Amino acid sequence: MEKEQKPLEEDKLSENVEAENEIESRNDEEKKEINISPEEKIKELEDKLTRTFAEMENQRRRFEKEKDDAFEYGGYSFAKEALNLIDNLERSKQVLKNDEKLKNTEALKKTLDHLEIINKDLISIFNKNNVKPIECLNKKLDPNLHQAMMEIEDDQKEAGTIIQEIQKGFTIKDRLLRPSLVGVSKKTEIKEKKTQENEENSENN
Repeated sequence: MEKEQKPLEEDKLSENVEAENEIESRNDEEKKEINISPEEKIKELEDKLTRTFAEMENQRRRFEKEKDDAFEYGGYSFAKEALNLIDNLERSKQVLKNDEKLKNTEALKKTLDHLEIINKDLISIFNKNNVKPIECLNKKLDPNLHQAMMEIEDDQKEAGTIIQEIQKGFTIKDRLLRPSLVGVSKKTEIKEKKTQENEENSENN
């Protein structure tokens, strides 16, 4: 029985010590508060108010930015999906052009004219909503706007110049909706070898 009572007494003692420590720490805090002058207390409150106002202002700015982004780019996903219409129209035109039975027929000409009108209407609607095609032909490759899919030998153009547009790219406002898929020029291998040989010969001389 005595052995069982000892742990209980020790627990009570430790609880009493913790309670006394807590009371002492509270008393210390109260003493500190009493020792703070009214001027210091006012300054402390002013600092807290300044920090609170700064946090509120930051929060307001975040909300404003989120609201503006939602307004400006709310149609981003819809616009990206709608680009499939333009792609499908272009594919349809190519299929019709490659159909041997339709080649050089009046029916093909009229169909292609109608598809072109629909394409122009779609581009016009996109433009009104700040969705604009990226002009890329004969321009230098820009990784921010273009994605090179192939290299094409062409000595008439500077290497890295876009000479083929595989799929049209678009922007919405100042953001990229999708990159242009392009083919870029490169110098022919024979000329490159000759250039290297000439450089080596000039160095040796």
